[in-house]
Amino acid sequence: MAKKTAPETDSAPELSFGGKWLYAPSREATDHVRIAARSELFVGGEFHKPKSRSYFATVNPATEEVLGEVAAAGAKDVDAAVQAATRALPAWRRLSGEDRGRYLFRIARILQERAREFAVLETLDNGKPIAETRDVDVPLAAQHFFYHAGWADKLELLFPGVRPEPYGVVGQVIPWNFPLLMAAWKIAPALAAGNTVVLKPAETSPLTALLLCEVFAQAELPAGVVNVITGDGAAGAALVRHPGLHKVAFTGSTEVGKEIQRALAGSGKALTLELGGKAAHLVFEDAALDQAVEGVVRGIFFNQGHVCCAGSRLLVQESVHDLFVDKLRRRMARIRVGDPLDKNTDMGAIHSAPQLARIRELCAAGEREGAVMHQSACALPAKGYWHAPTMFTGVAMSQRIAREEIFGPVLAVSTFRTPDEAVAKANDTAYGLSCGIWTDKGARILWLAGRMRAGVVWNNTFNRFDPAAPFGGMRESGFGREGGAQGLRAYVRLPGGLAGA
Repeated sequence: MAKKTAPETDSAPELSFGGKWLYAPSREATDHVRIAARSELFVGGEFHKPKSRSYFATVNPATEEVLGEVAAAGAKDVDAAVQAATRALPAWRRLSGEDRGRYLFRIARILQERAREFAVLETLDNGKPIAETRDVDVPLAAQHFFYHAGWADKLELLFPGVRPEPYGVVGQVIPWNFPLLMAAWKIAPALAAGNTVVLKPAETSPLTALLLCEVFAQAELPAGVVNVITGDGAAGAALVRHPGLHKVAFTGSTEVGKEIQRALAGSGKALTLELGGKAAHLVFEDAALDQAVEGVVRGIFFNQGHVCCAGSRLLVQESVHDLFVDKLRRRMARIRVGDPLDKNTDMGAIHSAPQLARIRELCAAGEREGAVMHQSACALPAKGYWHAPTMFTGVAMSQRIAREEIFGPVLAVSTFRTPDEAVAKANDTAYGLSCGIWTDKGARILWLAGRMRAGVVWNNTFNRFDPAAPFGGMRESGFGREGGAQGLRAYVRLPGGLAGA
């Protein structure tokens, strides 16, 4: 997977990743992207064929085209990766924080230099619009490495009077919806704190995590400090159960998170979980309604709704419900759905056929249970996995679309009369990851924020992230934080065995 010289062309700059050529005609990026016909495991600073001798296909959701084959790690491959991280640990944890920070700074700079390459590859493998990967995912991933590089030699400031120590070897499992960004969220703080890492990306979107390995090699990160194994749920299960790990960090579904928690009970391994959500927008009659409409659209249709903190429930004060819904329907009609590589596309492809089936199932349930469905009248491509922006009105709190995580571009709308009723309805969920408040009254914002049972509360905005701000949930949305000083605490152990998380 070493970078090779691309043939000359009259198009925009070449992008490379391994073996075969894919032509992405168009749009924002008339580029050539090379994707290896077979991508291997990154263990001990090198790419290795899997001991399992098994591979699986990764598919472009927008076209259903097979992009390439990816190694499927077996138990022996997982063990080899953990052993490589174990061998690298003593030297890495002894390295000064200043020197660890230099490596992270170098990774961040290289990621910025190769930003367009990462953006196009993420769009091809994931289905999300190039405008999002280019303007959000890749820049924010680089920011996480920059931010945590600055903390690497200042960890003692978080714990005055004590000396924090790394846990050791950390196993990290990330989801398919933000592959590059989730890798950065987890790897950067772990390395800054002196841990070594074995990362397992989702099997349906592994390519940018593998390309990130090229960046590690380019930055001359010591061999074994970060190892990346690809595969299905069996590989992830083998990783989290491996006795050589000292900590596990998982982002994904609540169901899998519960399985991991049960599996690790009594093992002595530290654990952080960032799981599902069913976030509520609260729109009051005094809110700037046009601004709130844009926030609601961003909250649910950003990344096709494939966001754990997506604002999938909309609670509107009864006095402005009809006006607000009318504005929202007209705004939805302007959402451009289509080719993810077109810079003007607002909403790309649903990530996979099973996820599309799940979205359709819950939409059908919403209609059966009496809610009224509104969909944008947009033409959807014939190939690929697609779903129109969708809104349900007249939604009761008992209906499945109000209670279950859809993880797609589907919004459930209900009403409230008083602030107390808004709080009660917003908190009437098993989840507790995020919520959004839309009102012109600062005192009301503070009153509501103190009563929301959610880890993240956005005020007059939504889905805004910063590496310095902690992110995480409560209840069935998990525990622990990522980002900010709180996220670093999750990767250190204090004297006497007290965890920093």
